[in-house]
Amino acid sequence: MIGTLAGVAALVGGVFAGVSNAAPSAGPSAGAYRIVNGASGLCLTVPGGSTSDGVQLTVSSCNGASNQTWNLSAQGSGFRLAAGNSGKCAGVKDASTSAGKAVQQESCTGASSQTWEPTASGSNYRLVNANSDKCLNTKDNSTSSGALAQQNSCDSVSTKQWSLQPAGSQPSSTPTVTPTRSPSPTPTGNPTSPSGWPSANGSQAVTSTISVSGTMDGGLKRYYAGGAMGDGGQSESQDPIFELANGATLKNVIIGSPGADGIHCLGSCTLQNVWWEDVGEDAATLLGSSSSQVMTIDGGGAKSASDKVFQHNGPGTMVIKNFQVDNFGKLYRACGNCTNSYQRHVQMSNIVATYPGKALAGINTNWGDTARFSNITIKNDPNHKMIVCLKYKGVPKGSEPTEIGSGADGTNCIYSSSDIHYQ
Repeated sequence: MIGTLAGVAALVGGVFAGVSNAAPSAGPSAGAYRIVNGASGLCLTVPGGSTSDGVQLTVSSCNGASNQTWNLSAQGSGFRLAAGNSGKCAGVKDASTSAGKAVQQESCTGASSQTWEPTASGSNYRLVNANSDKCLNTKDNSTSSGALAQQNSCDSVSTKQWSLQPAGSQPSSTPTVTPTRSPSPTPTGNPTSPSGWPSANGSQAVTSTISVSGTMDGGLKRYYAGGAMGDGGQSESQDPIFELANGATLKNVIIGSPGADGIHCLGSCTLQNVWWEDVGEDAATLLGSSSSQVMTIDGGGAKSASDKVFQHNGPGTMVIKNFQVDNFGKLYRACGNCTNSYQRHVQMSNIVATYPGKALAGINTNWGDTARFSNITIKNDPNHKMIVCLKYKGVPKGSEPTEIGSGADGTNCIYSSSDIHYQ
């Protein structure tokens, strides 16, 4: 358990960063955060913006509203989580210690059932209730928008993992540590590229798209397009090397040259430690049709992308974290002239981007797209030519979108100067 106020301050610093390799600092005071589910990418929400006691919390698409903002402040062995819209605290109904009990908003009392202890779990956190020692979760491990929040026994299920992302006012300094239940600060410096790209454990030519459902571990084998799959140019007629079903995970894979059209995700999917040695038409594309779908790219890297790295054609959210990119056009592009003019969202954290590169993200502000950035390092760009967030006016299919601006605005392009580091 967290035993001292100093430990709490250090823990808040780690929560703000969301990663273990942030710049050294004394650690900021508590502040406002979005609490984002690790499985769905949806935000912990007070439904309907209610201000009443006893309203069970849910998860829903992140939109920056006050009913998705949670003010963390030191309390007991951890934190109280107070809703931005109501000032009420997240607590367990009837102070129960039983699994499956609702997590709801309540008038703040300082009770242990309203005290939450973030515990490191990979790049995310489990939120452990101090009274019950159970974890914040969604009912039936649901990844759907509107899923109810409850407490369950702690394990490695991804719906019990959460990232805490800064919202509203920013702390005055970049924090330092990775939180644990007994934190000890370890300064580490800004994110840097891994020491080298992985070596392939053999190579395999792919002559027809590999379909993935469930989890596929490639063992760091190199896969490249063969036959009529495509030459890795910009032709839109190329097939993907991998096609991921809704809910699938692909990990430990190297995409070689030619890369054809990379990877297609047909709904929510996860790419873990996937590397693109030479991006073809696109490295990966999010398709699908659900506004609650989430494509998560965690780890890995890409280089030599003449245009886009990640293409977002369907609705929903793309999460890109712990990723490096070298010599590229745009790291992310929300489609500006697809058949359906969906609203699309991207979240980037702990990114190392090496110039040349035109932009980290291109979004269509007229459709309500959003791009959020934290802990971004840009290398070899002394004149700051790389654009962090490029704004377009989306248009119907058959037309060409136009650039209409760039830079942080707090509405569509969401970051502050402290989120961007130059090396």
